[in-house]
Amino acid sequence: MTRISVHSPSFSRRRTVNKPAYRSKGGIVVSQNRVAATIGAEVLKEGGNAADAAVATGLAMGIVEPWMSGIGGVGVALIHDPRTSAVEAFDFGGVSPKGLNPADYPVIEGKASDMFGWPAVKEDRNLKGPMSVAVPSHLAGLAAIHATHGRMPWAELVAPAAALAAEGLVVDWYATVCIATAFADLLEDAGSRAWFLPGGVPPGQPLQNSGAMMRLPNAKLAATLATIAKDGIAPFYRGEIGAAIAADVQAAGGSLNRADLEAYQVRRVKPQAIRHGGRVIHVLPELNGGPTLAAAFSRLPAASPADDASLFLGYADAMDFAWRDRFARLGHAGDLGFAPERAPTSTTHFSVVDKDGLTITLTQTLLSIFGARYVLPSSGIAMNNGINWFAPRPGTPSAIAPGARALSNYCPAIMTGGDEVVAIGGAGGRKIIPAVFQLLALMEDRGLDLEAAFATPRLDHSAGKAIVADSRLGEAVLAALESRHTVATALPNPAPYPFTIASAVSRKGGLNCGMTDIEHPWSEAVGEDEV
Repeated sequence: MTRISVHSPSFSRRRTVNKPAYRSKGGIVVSQNRVAATIGAEVLKEGGNAADAAVATGLAMGIVEPWMSGIGGVGVALIHDPRTSAVEAFDFGGVSPKGLNPADYPVIEGKASDMFGWPAVKEDRNLKGPMSVAVPSHLAGLAAIHATHGRMPWAELVAPAAALAAEGLVVDWYATVCIATAFADLLEDAGSRAWFLPGGVPPGQPLQNSGAMMRLPNAKLAATLATIAKDGIAPFYRGEIGAAIAADVQAAGGSLNRADLEAYQVRRVKPQAIRHGGRVIHVLPELNGGPTLAAAFSRLPAASPADDASLFLGYADAMDFAWRDRFARLGHAGDLGFAPERAPTSTTHFSVVDKDGLTITLTQTLLSIFGARYVLPSSGIAMNNGINWFAPRPGTPSAIAPGARALSNYCPAIMTGGDEVVAIGGAGGRKIIPAVFQLLALMEDRGLDLEAAFATPRLDHSAGKAIVADSRLGEAVLAALESRHTVATALPNPAPYPFTIASAVSRKGGLNCGMTDIEHPWSEAVGEDEV
């Protein structure tokens, strides 16, 4: 096999970054943005539980990181209840509109510039714009979690996101990088242009003349959230907001209608249990990353190898088997290029544990970065491009179809056993599954705590023609990987990040711990006792 390098020659090889875990007997929120995590931690401090904090954090994430998720998106969640030791699963994943016509997505010559390596579709209809929109289910999922476990008033949990939308997300270098990634497409859409491109260009000046940080407000979205705070989700799915969503999408050529919104139901499903050593890993079944994670764990030996070279080669081989199993049973193979991902993905993950041990892992997404790159003119909502989860060729597994559930890559998990509960997940498309797999496996195979597992260099096997391995794994590990795989070495620089932005919380012996990917500039674990 061969080995190449995919890091830029300009990056330092001596740079080091540290981000320690946060430990407390109080509640902790870990998310990809410190502002959103702080909002969730404030909810915990005010007497809310993990479910309340998850609602507030999830809605805030759609404002401070709107290219990743929001109320125009979808998601899934797992909850561990310490009173019963039960794990519950909430599936509020993507569903295509019932009026969608697969014939409207003809395959043309060439390959799409998407993450899956699909063949190209006429006018990129499955990738961007109103025809790429699946039913937005994020709000329904949060409301179901709140109805089941929440105890604070809904309005108090939505209000911080509404205020953030009115004030606007802060522009710093990382926000500029994310916006610039989709500049050309954002420029084509009036709503996206108004929100993200002041002056018609990516906002590149972090400080205004006054010395205040530049912000990107969205008054229409703020008004939408204010209505949702006051009246709940009914206006979104069965009232005036839903009517405006359907009217906007259909006027622009999409098929989403009011009946799709009215019919949407969150699915409460039984988690799939995966046994590894003395632990049990709980995942969502069916059309997500859970079954693929199970396939990977099924290939690991009962006793892990003592040397790291054999350990990581075993991880790579297990993921290789898992991807083949996924594509054979569920589809999504596409026509893969050399890199594991062809384009940036759009996913947010966060995890919460409260002082009583209620634990939540929740992933929410627009799918591609900025989703459909289409902001609704009436409500200011950035919409998902969930149709891109479906294969464009008719007759193939997970092909585009009306009223169908999408096959996705998110993979939240809750691991129990060893007197510990770990809630984990990540952002990064297909890169999520191998990251969750390795972090959980390392905790059991090497006896690592959350902080040590996150500090361990990882590899990414996300079904491309090469395994991307952190060069800090060392020559022995890299040589072992290279003996059976094509290997591309990389460094964990923050943009573009070659691995998954993972985050997790754990609870052991009454002590909570929060940890997130060290290199991500925004992600943070925030405790209720520090806000």
